[in-house]
Amino acid sequence: MKATGIVRRIDELGRVVIPKEIRSTLRLKSGDPLEIFTDRDELMLKKYSPIASLEKFTEGTAKSLSDLSGYVAVICDTDGVLHASGKGQREFGGKTLSEKMDKVLRERKSYVANLAEGGDVIPIVQGVENVTAQIIVPIVSGGDCLGAVALVSTEQGAKIEAGACKLAQLSATILANQFE
Repeated sequence: MKATGIVRRIDELGRVVIPKEIRSTLRLKSGDPLEIFTDRDELMLKKYSPIASLEKFTEGTAKSLSDLSGYVAVICDTDGVLHASGKGQREFGGKTLSEKMDKVLRERKSYVANLAEGGDVIPIVQGVENVTAQIIVPIVSGGDCLGAVALVSTEQGAKIEAGACKLAQLSATILANQFE
């Protein structure tokens, strides 16, 4: 842990204000759930990701989805990629989501685009611009967007087929059902 040099007092209701600079840096938004950890006299807050709690399940889902579809499979929470599987997975693993991907998650609607058909492919993560076809399916449970399942291709002329779209939708539904 690194010290920030910022000191805050606890108010009479037990609240502490997290400075705006820290909220921006950590991508914390109003309403985000925080998990609380203690160790002796230390208190740590961590942004809570329900999808991350299913680590082995999401890892296996990404691998199976990639094997069945032939595309790179990406499973993310609302901040970054948790698991990626398939040829080209290293470009996605552990990276932060792009602003356009954040928008797709906020809208809670599936997004399909193929460059070969003139579609507008959006970057899933910052710094990866070579995607030629994609489907993004938000994982929604109880009205909350927990993350997304995505299938992507970097091959020229690629098109995400209907069968692959259904696989992505099924995977997102199964993951969402883990929280109901």
